[in-house]
Amino acid sequence: MRALAVSPGPSFPRPLLIAVPAGFPSPAEDFIEGQLDLNTYLVKNKIATFYVRVSGESMLPDIHPKDILVVDRSLNARDLSVVIALVDGELVCKRLRLDAGGAALVADNPSFPKPEAPTASLEIWGVVTAVIHRV
Repeated sequence: MRALAVSPGPSFPRPLLIAVPAGFPSPAEDFIEGQLDLNTYLVKNKIATFYVRVSGESMLPDIHPKDILVVDRSLNARDLSVVIALVDGELVCKRLRLDAGGAALVADNPSFPKPEAPTASLEIWGVVTAVIHRV
């Protein structure tokens, strides 16, 4: 998993259309709602945000290989948060499970094994706030 640096860079707003049904086409100019800058929309805390490209299938069906995750280090991880964590020197993307026994990281993909015990050496690097997925 590679972390991509966040560069504040110039703003690049693009037209945002109102809700578009998946039906017959109509002239797009009639439906422009305003401008949308994805940096503004996806990044709430510029200094604490980084991007991660996913490898592996443990978070299917919602997170796919090669998706880009928007990760905010300033957020507190809660039970069921999707997090980027450091486990035994390796970065992983998993769902955080918190209970009286401690913290565990679990895969969303049901074909992956469930953790046998809570993770002892676990450092949360950030909470995933968005998934950028190509269709």
